[in-house]
Order: sequence, then C-alpha cells, then structure tokens
Amino acid sequence: MSKLKTWSLALGGFIAGALITLQIPAFAQKDATSRLPIDDLRTFAEVYSAIKQGYVEPVEDKKMIANAISGLLSNLDPHSSYLDADSFKDLQVGTQGEFGGLGIEVGMEDGLVKVVSPIEDTPAYRAGVKSGDLIFKLDDTLVKGMSLSDAVKKMRGKPKTSIRLSILRKGESKPIELTLTREIIKVQSVKSKIVEPGYGWVRITQFQETTIADLAKHLNSLYKEGDLKGLVLDLRNDPGGLLNGAIGVSAAFLPPDVKVVSTDGRTPDAKQEFLSRPSDYLRGTREDPLSKLPVGIKKVPMVVLVNGGSASASEIVAGALQDHNRAAIVGTQTFGKGSVQSVLPLPNNTAIKLTTARYFTPSGRSIQAKGITPDIVVEETPNGTNGPRIREADLERHLEDKAEPGKDSKPAAAAKPAAKGEKDNKDAAKNSTKDEDDLPSARLEYASKDDYQFQQALNILKATQIMQGKRQP
Repeated sequence: MSKLKTWSLALGGFIAGALITLQIPAFAQKDATSRLPIDDLRTFAEVYSAIKQGYVEPVEDKKMIANAISGLLSNLDPHSSYLDADSFKDLQVGTQGEFGGLGIEVGMEDGLVKVVSPIEDTPAYRAGVKSGDLIFKLDDTLVKGMSLSDAVKKMRGKPKTSIRLSILRKGESKPIELTLTREIIKVQSVKSKIVEPGYGWVRITQFQETTIADLAKHLNSLYKEGDLKGLVLDLRNDPGGLLNGAIGVSAAFLPPDVKVVSTDGRTPDAKQEFLSRPSDYLRGTREDPLSKLPVGIKKVPMVVLVNGGSASASEIVAGALQDHNRAAIVGTQTFGKGSVQSVLPLPNNTAIKLTTARYFTPSGRSIQAKGITPDIVVEETPNGTNGPRIREADLERHLEDKAEPGKDSKPAAAAKPAAKGEKDNKDAAKNSTKDEDDLPSARLEYASKDDYQFQQALNILKATQIMQGKRQP
C-alpha cells in the first residue's frame, strides 16, 4: 500500500478528525535546563540567507517564515499544522457547524486527491462522490504535482460558483466527470427519529459548539412520544470536533461526576481529568441544557454504532460508555485518533494547531493508533465492509500508542462473536475486492431498512430488553 499523507478536513474547514481545545496551554513552565540549539539555528540562518540572496526568484520574508513554521509542524505528526489567516478563520467558523466548500474530507495518494468521505447533505454527497474516489483534475488543471493544500484552495471558492472534478473510481473503466456548485456547508450536528414504537435513533455527525444543546432537544423530543425501550447512538463516520462536546454527550447518559476521559502530556495543563459534570462540558456560565433531560435517559438500554470513520471525540464517547458498561459498542474498529490538538493564536490572525497530549478512556486505555474495539463486530453489509479504510496507524509520523502514566497498556476488549450474517475483521480485505454493486451506496440512508449495521443494532437492543425483562422477576 502506498504511503498516505492525509489531512482529515472538510473543504473550507479544518475541523474533521480533530479533537480541538480552543485555549492556550501554559507553555511558560518549561524545563529550566532547556537551551536553544545555537549551532543548528546558525545553520538555519545560513540557509535562509542563501535562499534570500541566491534563489532564482525573489521570495518574500513573510512567505519564507510561514513555510518554515509549516515545515516544523507538519513533520511532527499528521495533526499538527500551521494555520494561515484563511485556515484559522475556517477553523473557528467550522466549529460552529458552518463553512464554505464542496463537503468532502480529502487526503493524498500517489499525487492525487483521494476522497476519504463525502459529508452528508453537501454538494459532493448529492453528486455521488464516493469514498476512495481519486480526483486527478480540477477544471482543466491536473492535480499531479500540486500539494494537497493547493488542491484544497482550488476547490474552495465563493458560493454558487462551479468546479468540474475528474475522478478515477475503482470498477469504472472511464473517468467520471462531475460538476459541483460550491455552497455554504451547514452541518446538522444532531439528527434523530423514532424508528419503531419505543425505539429511538440519535445520530451525531460532528461535535460542534451546539452539539450538547442539540442533543438535549432531540432526546426530549423523542421522549415526548413515550418512554423509550431502547436507544441507538449513531457515531459512524463522525470525525470528531470539540472536546467539551464529547464530555457533554457522554454526561447525558452517565451518572454525575464519573470520569469520562483523561489527558496526559508534557505541560501541567495537558494532565487533566474530565468528569460528567457541567463545569467540564459547559463553556462559560450558560444554563446546563442536560439538566432537564428525561430521567429514563440514564438507564435506557443503549447501543453505540461505530466504524472506521468514527474518530477523536466519537472515540471518547464510545470509550467512556464502554468502560462504564453503559452501552454495547457495535460496528467495526474505530479510527484510532487519541491525541489532543491545542490551537495557539499567533500575530496577524494566524495560529498553530499543536498536538499537546494523548487521551485515555476512564479505565486508562489509550486509543491512539488503535481505536475502540466493538463489543460486537458488525460489518457494513452481510458481505463485509466497503473496502479498506485509512486509519490513524496508516498515517505517516503518527503518534504511537502509550499507556496512561502509572498503568500498563491494556489491549482493547475482545469483540464478541458476530451475529448471524456478520463477518470477522479478517474477512474485510477479502471482501474489499468485491464488485461495486455488492458494496453499500455512498448515499445509504442511515437508520433505514437498508442500513444493515443499524438493523443489527436494533436486534441487539431488543434482545437486551428481553434479557432484562427475564431478570427482573
């Protein structure tokens, strides 16, 4: 497999796949013995001077400094990066659930832009762009030779303007030409519905500023139709988002003041524990939207659906509910992004996104480069999962798994045998060679009769209720 240099980002917003804390860690308390490497800095200055004086064309100092900063960060790990003014603005706007673009998460493979996933209800999703598509031309410009950053900038643009994508797709003998119209992407953080009498479904697409309040509204709405017998929390293809959103979502279903997640890094601010309490998930002094949730929400039987696209904040929620035995985790292995990115503002409306800590589940499990192992493995279809997925462990320079201080590194819990019609993970590679018609559509309607994973989750919920009913007498 070729090496993938992947950015998990939605066009116009650098939020997908990132667990973000919008704060400045206290880096002032540093090792007093650390000193600047004077000889190495002198070498840097000589290279800088050589470029300044002898490069074939003049280069602005501002551009050289920005490139140097970008290089410093991009060579650390896949999630640390330099944010210019436009990217920083996109990040801030994106956490509020609205940004401009086409609505796809993209990476780079063999010099081409690879579609990681189209975002629901966006131009790319509606046009039929699929995971695994390789974009080789943007309008009349070949992608080969462009950086991913330049390709992303070209795909951005003003709303109501169009761009033509030339795509190579597995199983298609000819390139596919799609013309997409850019628009302001408004991602609906939470969706829900009653799927059967007494059974509810809640989907979180991304963890945003409004996610906690939105979740409370949806849960209250579900209970207006009567007490629930079971609830499916759908975190599939949720790339993450804000840390406080993950804590709040976990707190909605857990007892008060239990551990949700802990973080550990080099600075004092990076060593923290977060509990299921308002002070850890509310920003400011706003009213707690979870204070008026139905009492039954703390005990209703639950299944959490996850897959290889569930990352970061999604994994925090799944790990917390799994460790507290609050829900059965169903689906496939998650992405494995167990690191915290802190955004540090710089002059001129720029910033850096720096990996400052790893996070750990309540029992001390690190998810970094490993992910959450489902309690019950259910593939995307009875025939397996839609091809191989990119995961954190596949990314160049990814952080290695590390045990929480004072604890041994624990292996992920072994998954239970799959139900009838389900496959073991080792079959995924074999099934990835199946024809396109045997794989799920990119526009599969979640929680529908055609959603195999959801239907299996619903069956598990019903079985759980039957077992609980037998135990109660």
